[in-house]
Amino acid sequence: MEKDRTFFQHYRDEDYEAVCDFLIELNRQDKTHVNWNWARFEWMAEHPEFDKSARTSIGLWRSEDKIVGAAIYDMYFGEAFCGTMPEYEALYPEILDYAYRELKDGSGLAAAINAENTAEIRAAEEAGFERTDQKETVMALSLDRNFSAALPDGLRLRETDQVADRRALEWLFWQGFDHGDDREAFERSLDDVPHVRKHFNRSLCLSAADPSGELVSHCSLWFHPATDYTYVEPVCTVPAYRGRGIAAALLSEAFNRAKALGAKTAYVISDLPFYEKLGFETVQLYTFYRKASSSESRRSDFMIE
Repeated sequence: MEKDRTFFQHYRDEDYEAVCDFLIELNRQDKTHVNWNWARFEWMAEHPEFDKSARTSIGLWRSEDKIVGAAIYDMYFGEAFCGTMPEYEALYPEILDYAYRELKDGSGLAAAINAENTAEIRAAEEAGFERTDQKETVMALSLDRNFSAALPDGLRLRETDQVADRRALEWLFWQGFDHGDDREAFERSLDDVPHVRKHFNRSLCLSAADPSGELVSHCSLWFHPATDYTYVEPVCTVPAYRGRGIAAALLSEAFNRAKALGAKTAYVISDLPFYEKLGFETVQLYTFYRKASSSESRRSDFMIE
Protein backbone atom coordinates (compact mmCIF):
# COMPACT_ATOMS: atom_id res chain seq x y z
CA MET A 1 0.00 0.00 0.00
CA GLU A 2 1.29 3.46 -0.87
CA LYS A 3 2.42 5.34 2.20
CA ASP A 4 0.02 8.05 3.32
CA ARG A 5 1.33 11.46 2.27
CA THR A 6 0.84 14.08 4.96
CA PHE A 7 1.95 17.63 4.31
CA PHE A 8 2.20 20.89 6.19
CA GLN A 9 0.79 24.27 5.24
CA HIS A 10 0.29 27.65 6.85
CA TYR A 11 -3.29 28.71 7.54
CA ARG A 12 -5.09 30.70 4.85
CA ASP A 13 -8.47 32.39 5.16
CA GLU A 14 -9.94 29.82 2.77
CA ASP A 15 -9.03 27.08 5.28
CA TYR A 16 -11.54 28.35 7.85
CA GLU A 17 -14.24 25.76 7.14
CA ALA A 18 -11.70 22.95 6.97
CA VAL A 19 -10.38 23.89 10.43
CA CYS A 20 -13.93 23.88 11.80
CA ASP A 21 -14.53 20.49 10.19
CA PHE A 22 -11.29 19.17 11.72
CA LEU A 23 -12.25 20.33 15.21
CA ILE A 24 -15.76 18.91 14.84
CA GLU A 25 -14.46 15.51 13.78
CA LEU A 26 -11.67 15.54 16.37
CA ASN A 27 -14.17 16.06 19.17
CA ARG A 28 -16.53 13.48 17.75
CA GLN A 29 -13.77 10.89 18.05
CA ASP A 30 -11.87 12.16 21.08
CA LYS A 31 -13.49 14.23 23.81
CA THR A 32 -10.14 14.83 25.52
CA HIS A 33 -9.81 17.80 23.14
CA VAL A 34 -13.25 19.26 23.81
CA ASN A 35 -11.61 22.33 25.37
CA TRP A 36 -10.75 23.21 21.76
CA ASN A 37 -13.82 22.87 19.55
CA TRP A 38 -15.07 24.58 16.40
CA ALA A 39 -17.03 27.13 18.44
CA ARG A 40 -14.03 28.20 20.48
CA PHE A 41 -12.15 28.72 17.22
CA GLU A 42 -15.00 30.75 15.70
CA TRP A 43 -15.42 32.86 18.84
CA MET A 44 -11.69 33.53 19.00
CA ALA A 45 -11.29 34.27 15.29
CA GLU A 46 -13.45 37.40 15.56
CA HIS A 47 -12.64 38.40 19.13
CA PRO A 48 -11.36 41.99 19.43
CA GLU A 49 -8.23 40.76 21.22
CA PHE A 50 -7.35 38.10 18.66
CA ASP A 51 -4.15 38.94 16.81
CA LYS A 52 -5.36 38.49 13.23
CA SER A 53 -2.08 39.72 11.79
CA ALA A 54 -0.44 36.47 12.87
CA ARG A 55 -3.12 34.03 11.73
CA THR A 56 -0.99 32.66 8.87
CA SER A 57 1.32 31.29 11.59
CA ILE A 58 -1.35 28.72 12.45
CA GLY A 59 0.01 25.38 11.29
CA LEU A 60 -2.11 22.77 9.52
CA TRP A 61 -1.23 19.18 8.62
CA ARG A 62 -3.22 17.67 5.79
CA SER A 63 -3.78 14.24 4.36
CA GLU A 64 -5.28 14.55 0.90
CA ASP A 65 -8.12 17.08 1.27
CA LYS A 66 -8.58 16.88 5.06
CA ILE A 67 -6.83 18.51 7.99
CA VAL A 68 -5.54 15.84 10.37
CA GLY A 69 -3.52 18.00 12.76
CA ALA A 70 -3.23 21.63 13.81
CA ALA A 71 -1.28 24.06 15.94
CA ILE A 72 -3.42 27.11 16.77
CA TYR A 73 -2.40 30.00 19.02
CA ASP A 74 -4.90 31.26 21.58
CA MET A 75 -5.54 34.99 20.96
CA TYR A 76 -1.83 35.83 21.16
CA PHE A 77 1.40 33.90 20.87
CA GLY A 78 2.47 32.13 24.06
CA GLU A 79 -0.40 29.64 24.40
CA ALA A 80 -1.42 27.13 21.77
CA PHE A 81 -3.68 24.19 21.02
CA CYS A 82 -1.95 21.20 19.43
CA GLY A 83 -3.99 18.24 18.31
CA THR A 84 -4.26 15.42 15.79
CA MET A 85 -6.88 12.98 14.66
CA PRO A 86 -6.42 9.74 16.65
CA GLU A 87 -4.99 7.80 13.71
CA TYR A 88 -2.36 10.53 13.19
CA GLU A 89 -1.17 10.82 16.79
CA ALA A 90 2.40 10.11 15.64
CA LEU A 91 2.40 13.66 14.26
CA TYR A 92 1.87 15.21 17.69
CA PRO A 93 5.57 15.70 18.59
CA GLU A 94 6.16 17.40 15.22
CA ILE A 95 3.13 19.64 15.73
CA LEU A 96 4.21 20.52 19.26
CA ASP A 97 7.70 21.34 17.98
CA TYR A 98 6.22 23.62 15.31
CA ALA A 99 4.02 25.34 17.89
CA TYR A 100 7.02 26.01 20.12
CA ARG A 101 9.12 27.38 17.28
CA GLU A 102 6.43 29.46 15.60
CA LEU A 103 3.79 30.34 18.21
CA LYS A 104 5.84 31.09 21.34
CA ASP A 105 6.18 34.56 22.79
CA GLY A 106 9.22 36.02 24.52
CA SER A 107 8.82 33.75 27.53
CA GLY A 108 8.02 30.51 25.70
CA LEU A 109 4.94 28.42 24.96
CA ALA A 110 2.27 26.72 27.04
CA ALA A 111 -0.21 24.08 25.90
CA ALA A 112 -3.17 22.68 27.84
CA ILE A 113 -3.14 18.87 27.84
CA ASN A 114 -5.91 16.64 29.14
CA ALA A 115 -5.02 14.74 32.30
CA GLU A 116 -6.14 11.49 30.62
CA ASN A 117 -4.05 11.99 27.48
CA THR A 118 -0.88 10.21 28.58
CA ALA A 119 0.58 10.08 25.06
CA GLU A 120 0.48 13.88 24.68
CA ILE A 121 1.83 14.39 28.19
CA ARG A 122 4.73 12.06 27.46
CA ALA A 123 5.46 13.81 24.14
CA ALA A 124 5.40 17.22 25.81
CA GLU A 125 7.75 16.13 28.59
CA GLU A 126 10.14 14.54 26.09
CA ALA A 127 10.16 17.84 24.18
CA GLY A 128 11.17 19.78 27.29
CA PHE A 129 7.78 21.03 28.40
CA GLU A 130 7.23 21.14 32.15
CA ARG A 131 4.02 20.79 34.13
CA THR A 132 2.74 24.07 35.62
CA ASP A 133 0.08 24.96 38.17
CA GLN A 134 -2.10 26.57 35.49
CA LYS A 135 -5.31 24.61 34.92
CA GLU A 136 -8.30 24.60 32.59
CA THR A 137 -11.61 22.93 33.46
CA VAL A 138 -14.40 21.82 31.16
CA MET A 139 -17.84 21.37 32.72
CA ALA A 140 -20.82 19.68 31.10
CA LEU A 141 -24.58 19.79 31.54
CA SER A 142 -26.99 17.20 30.14
CA LEU A 143 -29.84 18.78 28.18
CA ASP A 144 -32.18 15.84 28.80
CA ARG A 145 -34.73 18.02 30.60
CA ASN A 146 -36.65 21.22 30.11
CA PHE A 147 -35.24 24.36 31.70
CA SER A 148 -37.35 27.06 33.26
CA ALA A 149 -36.36 30.42 34.74
CA ALA A 150 -38.00 33.81 34.26
CA LEU A 151 -36.38 37.19 33.80
CA PRO A 152 -36.99 39.69 36.62
CA ASP A 153 -39.81 42.20 36.10
CA GLY A 154 -38.84 45.16 33.95
CA LEU A 155 -36.42 43.25 31.75
CA ARG A 156 -37.19 41.80 28.35
CA LEU A 157 -35.60 39.09 26.30
CA ARG A 158 -33.81 40.06 23.10
CA GLU A 159 -32.16 38.00 20.42
CA THR A 160 -28.95 39.82 19.57
CA ASP A 161 -26.75 39.63 16.52
CA GLN A 162 -23.00 39.61 17.12
CA VAL A 163 -22.52 41.45 13.84
CA ALA A 164 -25.47 43.86 13.60
CA ASP A 165 -25.54 44.54 17.38
CA ARG A 166 -21.79 44.48 17.80
CA ARG A 167 -21.39 47.90 19.46
CA ALA A 168 -24.16 47.30 22.00
CA LEU A 169 -22.81 43.84 22.84
CA GLU A 170 -19.21 45.00 23.18
CA TRP A 171 -20.30 47.78 25.54
CA LEU A 172 -22.11 45.14 27.59
CA PHE A 173 -19.01 42.88 27.56
CA TRP A 174 -16.80 45.85 28.52
CA GLN A 175 -18.88 46.42 31.65
CA GLY A 176 -19.74 42.78 32.31
CA PHE A 177 -16.10 41.70 32.30
CA ASP A 178 -15.22 44.48 34.73
CA HIS A 179 -13.45 47.01 32.54
CA GLY A 180 -15.48 49.79 34.18
CA ASP A 181 -18.21 52.14 32.96
CA ASP A 182 -16.11 54.78 31.21
CA ARG A 183 -17.85 55.02 27.84
CA GLU A 184 -15.09 57.17 26.32
CA ALA A 185 -12.43 54.61 27.25
CA PHE A 186 -14.61 51.91 25.71
CA GLU A 187 -15.03 53.86 22.48
CA ARG A 188 -11.27 54.35 22.21
CA SER A 189 -10.78 50.60 22.48
CA LEU A 190 -12.92 49.81 19.44
CA ASP A 191 -11.59 48.83 16.05
CA ASP A 192 -13.24 49.28 12.67
CA VAL A 193 -12.57 45.79 11.37
CA PRO A 194 -15.82 44.21 10.11
CA HIS A 195 -16.72 41.05 12.00
CA VAL A 196 -18.09 37.89 10.45
CA ARG A 197 -19.69 34.93 12.20
CA LYS A 198 -19.91 32.20 9.59
CA HIS A 199 -21.94 29.77 11.73
CA PHE A 200 -23.76 32.34 13.83
CA ASN A 201 -27.20 31.39 15.13
CA ARG A 202 -29.01 34.46 16.40
CA SER A 203 -31.63 32.39 18.22
CA LEU A 204 -28.92 31.17 20.64
CA CYS A 205 -27.50 34.62 21.43
CA LEU A 206 -29.82 36.07 24.04
CA SER A 207 -29.67 39.31 25.97
CA ALA A 208 -31.73 41.00 28.65
CA ALA A 209 -32.60 44.65 28.04
CA ASP A 210 -33.73 47.20 30.62
CA PRO A 211 -36.77 49.46 30.00
CA SER A 212 -34.59 51.92 28.06
CA GLY A 213 -33.37 49.17 25.74
CA GLU A 214 -29.85 49.04 27.24
CA LEU A 215 -28.40 45.53 27.34
CA VAL A 216 -27.60 44.42 30.90
CA SER A 217 -26.91 40.69 30.57
CA HIS A 218 -26.04 38.23 27.81
CA CYS A 219 -25.34 34.61 27.00
CA SER A 220 -24.22 33.04 23.74
CA LEU A 221 -24.50 29.38 22.86
CA TRP A 222 -22.86 27.88 19.80
CA PHE A 223 -24.31 24.92 17.94
CA HIS A 224 -23.35 23.23 14.69
CA PRO A 225 -25.72 20.67 13.13
CA ALA A 226 -22.78 18.28 12.65
CA THR A 227 -22.39 18.01 16.44
CA ASP A 228 -24.51 16.90 19.38
CA TYR A 229 -23.33 19.55 21.84
CA THR A 230 -23.55 23.29 22.42
CA TYR A 231 -20.72 25.48 23.70
CA VAL A 232 -21.29 28.32 26.17
CA GLU A 233 -19.32 31.52 25.43
CA PRO A 234 -19.64 34.20 26.73
CA VAL A 235 -21.92 34.87 29.72
CA CYS A 236 -21.86 38.17 31.57
CA THR A 237 -23.98 40.70 33.45
CA VAL A 238 -23.21 44.33 34.20
CA PRO A 239 -22.37 44.89 37.89
CA ALA A 240 -25.57 46.78 38.81
CA TYR A 241 -27.76 43.85 37.73
CA ARG A 242 -25.83 40.92 39.18
CA GLY A 243 -27.30 38.54 41.74
CA ARG A 244 -30.83 38.65 40.31
CA GLY A 245 -30.81 35.41 38.31
CA ILE A 246 -30.75 37.16 34.93
CA ALA A 247 -27.94 35.14 33.34
CA ALA A 248 -29.48 31.89 34.62
CA ALA A 249 -32.80 32.83 33.01
CA LEU A 250 -31.12 33.61 29.69
CA LEU A 251 -29.21 30.34 29.77
CA SER A 252 -32.35 28.35 30.56
CA GLU A 253 -34.06 29.70 27.46
CA ALA A 254 -30.93 29.19 25.36
CA PHE A 255 -30.54 25.58 26.57
CA ASN A 256 -34.11 24.79 25.55
CA ARG A 257 -33.47 26.26 22.10
CA ALA A 258 -30.19 24.38 21.66
CA LYS A 259 -31.89 21.16 22.73
CA ALA A 260 -34.57 21.70 20.08
CA LEU A 261 -31.80 22.00 17.47
CA GLY A 262 -30.31 18.65 18.47
CA ALA A 263 -27.83 19.43 21.24
CA LYS A 264 -27.63 16.79 23.97
CA THR A 265 -24.93 18.36 26.11
CA ALA A 266 -23.74 21.86 26.96
CA TYR A 267 -20.02 22.46 27.58
CA VAL A 268 -18.38 25.43 29.24
CA ILE A 269 -14.73 26.15 30.00
CA SER A 270 -15.04 27.24 33.61
CA ASP A 271 -14.92 26.09 37.21
CA LEU A 272 -17.15 28.84 38.60
CA PRO A 273 -19.75 27.93 41.26
CA PHE A 274 -22.34 29.72 39.08
CA TYR A 275 -22.27 26.81 36.63
CA GLU A 276 -22.37 24.21 39.40
CA LYS A 277 -25.58 25.79 40.65
CA LEU A 278 -27.04 25.32 37.16
CA GLY A 279 -26.19 21.61 37.29
CA PHE A 280 -22.88 21.57 35.39
CA GLU A 281 -20.32 18.96 36.44
CA THR A 282 -16.60 18.77 35.77
CA VAL A 283 -15.88 16.28 32.98
CA GLN A 284 -12.39 17.19 31.74
CA LEU A 285 -9.33 18.59 33.50
CA TYR A 286 -6.36 20.12 31.68
CA THR A 287 -2.93 21.13 32.87
CA PHE A 288 -0.73 23.61 31.04
CA TYR A 289 2.69 22.32 30.09
CA ARG A 290 5.20 25.04 29.38
CA LYS A 291 8.56 25.28 27.64
CA ALA A 292 10.61 28.39 28.23
CA SER A 293 11.91 30.38 25.28
CA SER A 294 15.42 29.73 24.04
CA SER A 295 17.69 30.98 21.25
CA GLU A 296 16.52 28.25 18.87
CA SER A 297 15.86 29.56 15.38
CA ARG A 298 12.34 29.50 14.01
CA ARG A 299 11.41 27.09 11.26
CA SER A 300 8.49 27.63 8.89
CA ASP A 301 8.69 24.98 6.15
CA PHE A 302 7.58 21.42 6.93
CA MET A 303 7.00 18.34 4.82
CA ILE A 304 6.19 15.05 6.43
CA GLU A 305 6.36 11.98 4.21
